[in-house]
Amino acid sequence: MLQRTFMHIQGIGEKTEQRIWKKGIATWQDFLHWPGPVFSPGRDQVIRAALEESLEHLDDPAYFRKCLPSGQAWRMYRRYKHNAVFLDIETSGLDHDLDEITVIGIYDGQKVFSYVNGFNLSDFEIDIAQYDLVITFNGAMFDLPFIKRSFPSITLPQGHIDLRYPLQKIGHKGGLKKIEKELGISRGEDIQGLGGLEAVYLWRAWQNGDQSALDKLIAYNTADIVNLKPLMELAYDTLSSASMSPSH
Repeated sequence: MLQRTFMHIQGIGEKTEQRIWKKGIATWQDFLHWPGPVFSPGRDQVIRAALEESLEHLDDPAYFRKCLPSGQAWRMYRRYKHNAVFLDIETSGLDHDLDEITVIGIYDGQKVFSYVNGFNLSDFEIDIAQYDLVITFNGAMFDLPFIKRSFPSITLPQGHIDLRYPLQKIGHKGGLKKIEKELGISRGEDIQGLGGLEAVYLWRAWQNGDQSALDKLIAYNTADIVNLKPLMELAYDTLSSASMSPSH
């Protein structure tokens, strides 16, 4: 989808992109090799220059994070999924200034890595820098600001997809657990029904000496990140199909 989108070019929205596709121009290369004018000669020239620049930056997710409208960031997924990571944090409370991160979980599609305050949390700053794309749920509002405050010099992945918004586009609103339930994605019985508030209580229980509470907190965090992958795949496939359908 990334090389099919024209919405990262200034002045092109969904309707104009649809007009381009309906002409039979499916990709950037199609536009660049189109024999006649697509718009006016001056506008065509500007778009061609932007597309040539886009091809030069195809391996640079920061370029597309800057150019794509935030609601279209989902289009980056397939291009950068080979070096993408799903991320979720747990905290001691909801206040960015007063509370602290307790657990960070990341999932690269194969393995889960857990970083726990008081053990290996500082390793996260080094490990996260190797990825091109980070995928969260409500991370733009919560997880990433919390992380940036906790690690002021951190280098986060240059691309970010906040799944909350593409899922809303395909009709799934509300919190992550609600959406999982709607789509039949289950969790283990030991963590079924747990939410953010319970995660805070689990951390406090761990601090009071309950080892099993920390194990349960990590299991809860792991479910959060592992379940993001099928949700991302669903959102990407659904939105891609909708974008390419004749009705558009």
